[in-house]
Amino acid sequence: MIVKPRIRGFICTTAHPAGCAASVREQISRVEPFPDGPRRALVVGGSGGYGLASRIVAAFGAGAGTLGVSFEKAPRRNKTATAGWYNNAAFEDAAAARGLYARTLDGDAYSDEMKARAVDEIRASLEQIDLFVYSLASPVRQHPRTGVLHRSAIKPLGEAFHVKSLNQDTGVVDEVSLEPATDAETAGTVAVMGGEDWEFWMDALSEAGVLAPGFKTVAFTYIGSELTWPIYWEATLGKAKEDLDRAAGAIRQRLSGLGGDARVAVLKAVVTQASSAIPVVPLYLALLFRVMKSAGNHEDCLAHIDRLFRTALYSDAPPPFDEAGRIRMDDRELSEPVQAEVNRRWPVVSTDNVAELADLDGIRDDFLRIFGFGVDGVDYDADVDPAAGRGPSE
Repeated sequence: MIVKPRIRGFICTTAHPAGCAASVREQISRVEPFPDGPRRALVVGGSGGYGLASRIVAAFGAGAGTLGVSFEKAPRRNKTATAGWYNNAAFEDAAAARGLYARTLDGDAYSDEMKARAVDEIRASLEQIDLFVYSLASPVRQHPRTGVLHRSAIKPLGEAFHVKSLNQDTGVVDEVSLEPATDAETAGTVAVMGGEDWEFWMDALSEAGVLAPGFKTVAFTYIGSELTWPIYWEATLGKAKEDLDRAAGAIRQRLSGLGGDARVAVLKAVVTQASSAIPVVPLYLALLFRVMKSAGNHEDCLAHIDRLFRTALYSDAPPPFDEAGRIRMDDRELSEPVQAEVNRRWPVVSTDNVAELADLDGIRDDFLRIFGFGVDGVDYDADVDPAAGRGPSE
């Protein structure tokens, strides 16, 4: 079949096997070796975005054996797999060619069953791990102890939020309104996106005795600028992020006997499938990318995570901590010159001038590349078998 992007609302329902594989190989090709990185890593949520970039940097930068956990859909007759399924397969193929251990477990990372499977695999193949990256992103979570299905709600708190937004498909800039969250919606968002599951993972790993001395764990978050605070910080997401900070402190205290550390890393804004559906974010991203590219300090997922590993997680220099103990990697995004220019453009950007003031093509291209489209060197008019090649390990 010939695979083309099929977009419904904010979701692309197809993924290109060759495009995803080429994207993974391209990212791997940009990683330079560094000697003092992790040796055995677990990455939960490692099939795309920052999680995949972390697995690539750990493996192909530091030579680490990596165990990944993600929840993907395999291909079916005349239907492609999810992009993450193809990414995992391409990663494992590349790791095998380098003689690196790599295995991916497919399933619900929130479940106790998956945590037990991961522990068994670590014991059998890695013995211990020295890095755990928590990069899980999901709109729902079935609680493993209560069975309750929690749903996140990306909403403001207290009062309605009125703001400019961008439809990245049509290029239309307009005003949108979001009603405030209920207490139940806020609690659900914390249950899905807060720190409890990170703690549950750490409980399982610690109790199994698979943490090496000097073990590190990091969870990723985004805080943003004043333009996005009403939806990212002063909102349901902010409450979840506060709980992630709480969990980091609790885990850090627990790891003290191992000489270990647990941190939240605040990363820069990038295009994700979820970000396309959040009001404010597409327009902010489009403006930000145009400004940062002009300044020469824009980073994609791979470049950003590579800098995190080399300058913060595995560096002799003190990491750039903030007052809450988070590792701040969003320094370039939040620099005064960048934010001043984004804020200058914000009130004047409109449908008529968005292509001039913002990187509309850039965020569209980044969105499609998530699913393996628009990758250099791929023939998108060629017939492909959506199930060709082996799938990732499970």
